[in-house]
Amino acid sequence: MSLSVVIVDDSEINLTVLRHLVSKIDGLQPLCFDASQKALDWCTTNEVDIVIVDYMMPAPDGLEFIRRFREVDGRQDVPAIMITANDLREVRYAALQAGATDFLTKPVDKTEFTARIRNIAQLRHAQKLLGDRAALLAQEVAAATAVIAERERETIFRLSKAAEYRDPETGGHILRMAHYSRLIAERLGLAPQEQQLILEAAPMHDIGKVGIPDQILLKPGRLDAEEFTIMKRHAEIGHRILRNSTSPILNAAAVVALSHHEKFDGGGYPQGLVGGAIPLHGRIVAVADVFDALTSARPYKRAWEIDAAREFILDNSGLHFDPQCVDAFTGAWSEVLAIRSRFLDENLESSPDT
Repeated sequence: MSLSVVIVDDSEINLTVLRHLVSKIDGLQPLCFDASQKALDWCTTNEVDIVIVDYMMPAPDGLEFIRRFREVDGRQDVPAIMITANDLREVRYAALQAGATDFLTKPVDKTEFTARIRNIAQLRHAQKLLGDRAALLAQEVAAATAVIAERERETIFRLSKAAEYRDPETGGHILRMAHYSRLIAERLGLAPQEQQLILEAAPMHDIGKVGIPDQILLKPGRLDAEEFTIMKRHAEIGHRILRNSTSPILNAAAVVALSHHEKFDGGGYPQGLVGGAIPLHGRIVAVADVFDALTSARPYKRAWEIDAAREFILDNSGLHFDPQCVDAFTGAWSEVLAIRSRFLDENLESSPDT
């Protein structure tokens, strides 16, 4: 690994001597500047490993050079050696405060100079190796974390599909409503990580239906009052299944499961929450879930026309649905249609595609 050594001195003779001494040390590449500002500009835009700077120079002098050099991003740990004929403690103190790493006194002793620069070069080399290793480890951790996250997403999707075998809803419904939910979150201005969270949590909205008896869940006609009371329990069952997890996705899914059947005017279940008291994720998923349920065929009903379902959502803004979520959804209509087309049931393969 070759290290770049910037040498700054307004004396051509001194530059020649220092260049010669540095070039004799294996692995070092000297770069000489007779103007401190020019050297500072170069160091600002190029990688530098060691700086050797004279104290007495036209502005900026050695002290100011080191001070400004340390202000450059990524230059705080680069060794900076000041050469000075001034042996006053005040000058050395000022240099240390400015960020100098070491000192050499004029006239430069060749043996001392070579030994000190070689030692500093070894430390810099080790420092860079450590930094490279840390970066490599960070990449490995990020890659491993991504694999774990992908496995978690797949597990959640497959768990969501488990309800499909007891419910006439399809895997396509799960994907469509999840992507509708992410789209609404995006249009509401939620952060990208929050958009991703709702995309991954939304498929779990009806997981509680695994606890509903088949004769109710699969009944082809309208449920009576007693049967509907039992059906409504799926929101709380889903919440109990998902809550208190160490996974942020499952915790968000627990909130969605409990709240996505609440209505903006307070007429929903299971808690009868009103307006902003309903968690935002629940308000978002309510729009996405109802729209896709309306436009999907079931054994007990035909699919609504797209425009009719859109009108239903608009007509129920402020009643069933949060008006802001409705505006976000209908305001991105071309993207809604693209999602619906992408995840048509007949086009989906058996493997998850989120």
